[in-house]
Amino acid sequence: MATPHISAPDGAFAKTLLMPGDPLRAKFIAETFLTEAQLVTSVRNVLGYTGLYKDVPVSVMASGMGMPSIGIYSYELYKFYGVENIIRIGSAGSYRDWLNVMDVTLAERAVSESTFAQVQGGCQDHAILPNAELNAAIRKTAKELDIELKMSVVHSSDVFYADPSQGTWQDIAERTGSDCVEMESFALFHNANMLGKRAACLLTISDSFVNHVELTSEQRQNSFTEMMKLALETAIDL
Repeated sequence: MATPHISAPDGAFAKTLLMPGDPLRAKFIAETFLTEAQLVTSVRNVLGYTGLYKDVPVSVMASGMGMPSIGIYSYELYKFYGVENIIRIGSAGSYRDWLNVMDVTLAERAVSESTFAQVQGGCQDHAILPNAELNAAIRKTAKELDIELKMSVVHSSDVFYADPSQGTWQDIAERTGSDCVEMESFALFHNANMLGKRAACLLTISDSFVNHVELTSEQRQNSFTEMMKLALETAIDL
Protein backbone atom coordinates (compact mmCIF):
# COMPACT_ATOMS: atom_id res chain seq x y z
CA MET A 1 0.00 0.00 0.00
CA ALA A 2 1.22 3.49 -0.77
CA THR A 3 1.27 6.10 1.97
CA PRO A 4 1.30 9.88 1.58
CA HIS A 5 5.11 9.79 1.66
CA ILE A 6 6.12 6.37 0.28
CA SER A 7 4.96 5.07 -3.11
CA ALA A 8 6.22 1.48 -2.77
CA PRO A 9 3.80 -1.45 -3.13
CA ASP A 10 3.19 -4.02 -0.39
CA GLY A 11 6.17 -6.26 0.20
CA ALA A 12 8.62 -3.84 -1.40
CA PHE A 13 10.82 -3.51 1.69
CA ALA A 14 12.93 -6.11 3.44
CA LYS A 15 12.55 -6.76 7.16
CA THR A 16 15.79 -4.88 7.82
CA LEU A 17 16.34 -1.39 6.45
CA LEU A 18 19.36 0.89 6.58
CA MET A 19 18.43 4.57 6.89
CA PRO A 20 20.90 7.32 6.01
CA GLY A 21 19.70 10.90 6.07
CA ASP A 22 20.87 11.80 2.57
CA PRO A 23 18.96 10.35 -0.44
CA LEU A 24 22.22 10.32 -2.43
CA ARG A 25 23.85 8.23 0.30
CA ALA A 26 20.98 5.75 -0.03
CA LYS A 27 21.60 5.66 -3.79
CA PHE A 28 25.34 5.18 -3.23
CA ILE A 29 24.76 2.23 -0.88
CA ALA A 30 22.29 0.56 -3.25
CA GLU A 31 24.55 0.95 -6.27
CA THR A 32 27.77 0.03 -4.45
CA PHE A 33 26.80 -2.83 -2.17
CA LEU A 34 23.49 -4.36 -3.31
CA THR A 35 22.80 -6.66 -6.23
CA GLU A 36 19.48 -6.62 -8.09
CA ALA A 37 18.74 -3.28 -6.41
CA GLN A 38 15.38 -1.81 -7.32
CA LEU A 39 14.20 1.74 -6.67
CA VAL A 40 10.90 1.19 -4.86
CA THR A 41 10.00 4.74 -3.84
CA SER A 42 11.08 8.24 -4.83
CA VAL A 43 8.37 10.53 -3.46
CA ARG A 44 9.91 13.99 -2.92
CA ASN A 45 13.21 12.48 -4.11
CA VAL A 46 13.52 10.56 -0.83
CA LEU A 47 14.96 7.47 -2.44
CA GLY A 48 14.31 3.93 -1.22
CA TYR A 49 15.80 0.72 -2.62
CA THR A 50 15.57 -3.00 -2.00
CA GLY A 51 18.17 -5.47 -3.20
CA LEU A 52 20.35 -8.34 -2.08
CA TYR A 53 23.46 -8.24 0.05
CA LYS A 54 25.17 -11.63 -0.04
CA ASP A 55 21.86 -13.04 -1.30
CA VAL A 56 19.89 -11.66 1.68
CA PRO A 57 17.17 -9.04 1.04
CA VAL A 58 18.08 -5.65 2.51
CA SER A 59 16.49 -2.25 2.00
CA VAL A 60 17.97 1.22 2.23
CA MET A 61 15.97 4.44 2.32
CA ALA A 62 16.75 8.03 3.20
CA SER A 63 15.17 9.71 6.21
CA GLY A 64 15.76 13.35 5.36
CA MET A 65 16.93 15.73 8.06
CA GLY A 66 15.49 16.13 11.53
CA MET A 67 13.04 14.33 13.79
CA PRO A 68 9.81 15.24 11.98
CA SER A 69 11.21 13.73 8.76
CA ILE A 70 12.60 10.49 10.18
CA GLY A 71 9.51 10.32 12.40
CA ILE A 72 7.23 10.17 9.35
CA TYR A 73 9.28 7.70 7.32
CA SER A 74 10.15 5.31 10.13
CA TYR A 75 6.53 5.24 11.35
CA GLU A 76 5.20 4.39 7.90
CA LEU A 77 7.88 1.75 7.31
CA TYR A 78 7.21 0.07 10.65
CA LYS A 79 3.42 0.44 10.65
CA PHE A 80 2.44 -0.12 7.03
CA TYR A 81 5.34 -1.94 5.33
CA GLY A 82 6.29 -4.59 7.87
CA VAL A 83 9.85 -3.37 8.46
CA GLU A 84 11.14 -4.86 11.71
CA ASN A 85 14.64 -3.38 12.05
CA ILE A 86 15.87 0.09 11.13
CA ILE A 87 19.57 0.86 11.48
CA ARG A 88 20.15 4.57 11.12
CA ILE A 89 23.52 5.24 9.48
CA GLY A 90 24.24 8.91 9.80
CA SER A 91 26.79 11.56 10.60
CA ALA A 92 27.39 13.41 13.85
CA GLY A 93 29.43 16.21 15.33
CA SER A 94 31.75 15.26 18.16
CA TYR A 95 31.67 16.92 21.59
CA ARG A 96 34.62 14.84 22.88
CA ASP A 97 38.33 14.63 22.17
CA TRP A 98 38.12 10.82 22.09
CA LEU A 99 35.59 10.90 19.23
CA ASN A 100 37.48 11.96 16.13
CA VAL A 101 36.46 12.58 12.53
CA MET A 102 35.76 9.27 10.72
CA ASP A 103 35.34 7.34 13.99
CA VAL A 104 32.30 5.02 14.01
CA THR A 105 30.07 5.20 17.07
CA LEU A 106 26.96 3.34 18.22
CA ALA A 107 24.32 5.16 20.24
CA GLU A 108 23.68 3.65 23.66
CA ARG A 109 20.94 6.20 24.23
CA ALA A 110 19.57 9.37 22.66
CA VAL A 111 18.91 12.45 24.78
CA SER A 112 16.91 15.42 23.60
CA GLU A 113 15.03 18.56 24.59
CA SER A 114 12.58 17.73 21.80
CA THR A 115 8.86 17.32 22.46
CA PHE A 116 8.56 14.82 19.58
CA ALA A 117 7.91 11.77 21.79
CA GLN A 118 5.51 13.65 24.05
CA VAL A 119 3.43 15.06 21.22
CA GLN A 120 3.48 11.84 19.19
CA GLY A 121 2.79 9.33 21.92
CA GLY A 122 2.66 10.97 25.35
CA CYS A 123 6.18 9.89 26.28
CA GLN A 124 7.78 12.52 28.51
CA ASP A 125 11.21 10.88 28.70
CA HIS A 126 14.16 12.95 27.55
CA ALA A 127 16.39 9.90 27.11
CA ILE A 128 15.27 6.99 24.91
CA LEU A 129 17.10 3.71 24.40
CA PRO A 130 17.73 1.80 21.18
CA ASN A 131 16.92 -1.90 20.97
CA ALA A 132 19.37 -3.84 23.14
CA GLU A 133 19.39 -6.97 20.93
CA LEU A 134 20.05 -4.94 17.79
CA ASN A 135 22.87 -3.04 19.48
CA ALA A 136 24.37 -6.32 20.68
CA ALA A 137 24.25 -7.70 17.13
CA ILE A 138 26.05 -4.63 15.79
CA ARG A 139 28.73 -4.84 18.47
CA LYS A 140 29.24 -8.54 17.73
CA THR A 141 29.60 -7.88 14.01
CA ALA A 142 32.03 -5.02 14.62
CA LYS A 143 34.23 -7.35 16.66
CA GLU A 144 34.13 -10.00 13.93
CA LEU A 145 35.07 -7.41 11.29
CA ASP A 146 37.76 -5.86 13.50
CA ILE A 147 36.06 -2.46 13.28
CA GLU A 148 36.67 -0.17 16.23
CA LEU A 149 33.23 0.80 17.49
CA LYS A 150 32.93 3.49 20.14
CA MET A 151 29.81 3.68 22.31
CA SER A 152 28.32 7.11 22.87
CA VAL A 153 25.44 9.07 24.31
CA VAL A 154 23.89 10.95 21.40
CA HIS A 155 22.33 14.40 21.64
CA SER A 156 19.40 14.58 19.22
CA SER A 157 18.77 18.24 18.58
CA ASP A 158 15.81 19.92 16.92
CA VAL A 159 17.97 22.91 16.07
CA PHE A 160 21.07 23.09 13.84
CA TYR A 161 21.69 26.82 14.27
CA ALA A 162 21.16 27.48 17.97
CA ASP A 163 21.19 31.04 19.23
CA PRO A 164 24.34 31.77 21.27
CA SER A 165 22.14 32.78 24.19
CA GLN A 166 21.36 29.07 24.65
CA GLY A 167 24.95 28.34 25.63
CA THR A 168 28.13 27.01 24.06
CA TRP A 169 28.52 23.50 22.74
CA GLN A 170 30.40 22.72 25.95
CA ASP A 171 27.35 23.85 27.95
CA ILE A 172 25.08 21.66 25.83
CA ALA A 173 27.37 18.62 26.19
CA GLU A 174 27.45 19.06 29.96
CA ARG A 175 23.72 19.68 30.26
CA THR A 176 22.77 16.64 28.17
CA GLY A 177 25.65 14.36 29.20
CA SER A 178 26.20 13.59 25.54
CA ASP A 179 29.26 12.80 23.45
CA CYS A 180 28.10 13.82 19.97
CA VAL A 181 25.18 15.50 18.25
CA GLU A 182 22.82 14.62 15.41
CA MET A 183 19.14 15.27 14.74
CA GLU A 184 17.21 12.02 14.27
CA SER A 185 17.81 9.09 16.63
CA PHE A 186 15.51 10.22 19.47
CA ALA A 187 12.45 10.13 17.20
CA LEU A 188 13.50 6.85 15.58
CA PHE A 189 13.98 5.14 18.94
CA HIS A 190 10.62 6.44 20.18
CA ASN A 191 8.76 5.13 17.12
CA ALA A 192 10.43 1.73 17.36
CA ASN A 193 9.69 1.35 21.06
CA MET A 194 6.09 2.50 20.67
CA LEU A 195 5.38 0.14 17.76
CA GLY A 196 7.21 -2.89 19.18
CA LYS A 197 9.95 -2.75 16.53
CA ARG A 198 13.74 -2.47 16.70
CA ALA A 199 16.03 0.47 16.00
CA ALA A 200 19.71 1.31 16.34
CA CYS A 201 21.85 4.26 15.36
CA LEU A 202 25.32 4.01 13.86
CA LEU A 203 27.12 7.28 13.26
CA THR A 204 30.34 8.37 11.61
CA ILE A 205 31.86 11.50 13.07
CA SER A 206 31.86 14.09 10.27
CA ASP A 207 33.08 17.10 12.25
CA SER A 208 34.52 17.91 15.63
CA PHE A 209 33.60 20.81 17.86
CA VAL A 210 36.81 20.10 19.77
CA ASN A 211 39.45 20.38 17.03
CA HIS A 212 37.34 21.97 14.26
CA VAL A 213 38.09 19.26 11.66
CA GLU A 214 35.24 18.85 9.18
CA LEU A 215 34.37 16.70 6.15
CA THR A 216 32.90 18.07 2.93
CA SER A 217 29.36 17.19 1.85
CA GLU A 218 30.77 14.92 -0.88
CA GLN A 219 32.95 13.10 1.65
CA ARG A 220 29.93 12.61 3.91
CA GLN A 221 27.97 11.19 0.99
CA ASN A 222 30.56 8.70 -0.23
CA SER A 223 33.20 7.94 2.41
CA PHE A 224 31.32 6.28 5.26
CA THR A 225 31.93 2.81 3.86
CA GLU A 226 33.14 1.23 7.12
CA MET A 227 29.87 2.14 8.84
CA MET A 228 27.88 0.97 5.81
CA LYS A 229 29.64 -2.39 5.73
CA LEU A 230 29.07 -2.87 9.46
CA ALA A 231 25.36 -2.18 9.09
CA LEU A 232 25.01 -4.47 6.06
CA GLU A 233 26.90 -7.35 7.67
CA THR A 234 24.67 -7.00 10.75
CA ALA A 235 21.55 -6.90 8.59
CA ILE A 236 22.20 -10.29 6.99
CA ASP A 237 22.56 -11.95 10.40
CA LEU A 238 19.27 -10.66 11.83
